[in-house]
Formats: sequence, C-alpha cells, structure tokens
Amino acid sequence: MNISMQSAVGLDELNEIARQMRLDILEMTTKAGSGHPSSSFSATEVVTALYFGGVLRYRADEPNWPARDRFIMSKGHAAPLLYAALSRAGYIPREMIWTLREVDSPVQGHPIQNLLPGVEATTGSLGQGLSAGVGHVLGGRLNNLDYRVYVLLGDGECEAGQVWEAAMSAAHFKADNLVAILDYNKFQETGPISREMGLEPLVQKWQSFGWHVEEADGHDLADLLAKFEAVQAVKGQPSIIIAHTVKGKGVSFVEANFTFHGRALTQEQAVLAREELNGTR
Repeated sequence: MNISMQSAVGLDELNEIARQMRLDILEMTTKAGSGHPSSSFSATEVVTALYFGGVLRYRADEPNWPARDRFIMSKGHAAPLLYAALSRAGYIPREMIWTLREVDSPVQGHPIQNLLPGVEATTGSLGQGLSAGVGHVLGGRLNNLDYRVYVLLGDGECEAGQVWEAAMSAAHFKADNLVAILDYNKFQETGPISREMGLEPLVQKWQSFGWHVEEADGHDLADLLAKFEAVQAVKGQPSIIIAHTVKGKGVSFVEANFTFHGRALTQEQAVLAREELNGTR
C-alpha cells in the first residue's frame, strides 16, 4: 500500500475508520487484559485525520522513505491507537496487533522504535516526545528535507517541564514544519487535570512561548482537517492544535469513569462497549 497526502477519503468513510479503530483498540486491550483504552479512544479522530485524511505524507511499503512526514505518539500509553492506524495503513499485518503486550511481541504497551515499521520514536516516558519532534525538524534541515513533524501530546504530559523546554526550543529555531496536537481530554490517570496540576490559560501559555495556536473539536473530523490545513500555512513559528476531547470517547461508561485510563475492560464490559460502538445498544 502506498499512501500520500493525495489519498484522503470522505468524512463518512473517515468516521467509519475511527469507529473501526475504536473496536480494534477495544479488542487489543481486552485480549491483553491491560493497556490504556480510554486514552486511545480520546485521540482516535486525531490519528484518523492524520493517517487517512490526507494530512500525513507516508509510504507504508517504504517506511523509511526519507521525505515522509513523521508522526510521534508522545503520549506513548495510547500505543493501541497507533498500532490500529499502522495496521489499517498497511505497515503491519492486522493479526499482529492481537499480540499487544505479549512477551517477545513487537507490539508492546508503549511504542518502541525499530521493533515495528512506522514507529518514529520510543515513547512512554512522558514529556519527551516534543523534544524528539524538534530533533526530527533539525535533522531534516541538515539533510535538506522538508518533511513535516506531527507530535501528539497528552494533557497530563504537559505538566512535565521538558515539554516547555521543547516548546521554547521549537520557537527559537522557528520550526514551522512542527505541529503539536494536544489531546485535551481534561483528565490524567489520577484525576482531573484542573485538580492535579492546572494548565490554564493554555492558549495564552503556548502563544507566550512563541507558538501559533488553533483550537478544535477533537472528535469532529471536518474541524480537525480544517485546522491541519490552517497550520500548514503558518510560517516562522511552530503550531499547536489544542484538540478538545472526551476521555474514553465512544463508550458511555468509559467516558464516565477516568479510571479506565490504565485498565482494560473486562470481557463482560467489552460486550457492552462493542454493542455501543456497533450501534446495537
């Protein structure tokens, strides 16, 4: 499969892809008996837009193509979402994703570079992905390559100081081919962001660090695609899209309970979740 920016599909098909990826995430994590389903669900439309909405330039059959755009899943615990996208895009066989978290499987609980094609960085130690993204930008400059770099951040992750060091660095180097996307679902593993370590005023913070800021409904694919198009026109500064999302989006009882952040659904719960995602409940 050879996919590029010209291969975007329509909104109805994109929404169906997002639904199917949620089902894949559900099956992966339930079979493994562990993982981070709700953190994966909240960013599903963001990743769908990137891989299948004509945003990310890549060749699944040539994963090391030098001119490819880079995607870094900085919130590495949402690895099931990345694996669902890589499988659907043709990077890895579909049957491989069912080995999530098994001993000796390359489909680990957090992405590990060089174990799977399409994984651009080893992530999971939160706060480091944006720094890696800046490194990719500077490496591209040294090699006279004009690829874009997309980094998906978690909101709890933005409590880490290294994120803001990277933000300063990106602005200093005028990294206008760097786009961060913040999965702003307002919860982290231990509770609401506002209680644990408030981030607001978030827009003004990023602007004060020299970034162009857009906000989007993180579950509206049309809005997301419009914002991705908008940031591609920005020159002289990095961009961030603050995507307002719902943790556990798509399954009502997961949306209502932030403790699904780091635990899989039981087999009985998975039956109910599957019915909701299939529209039969």
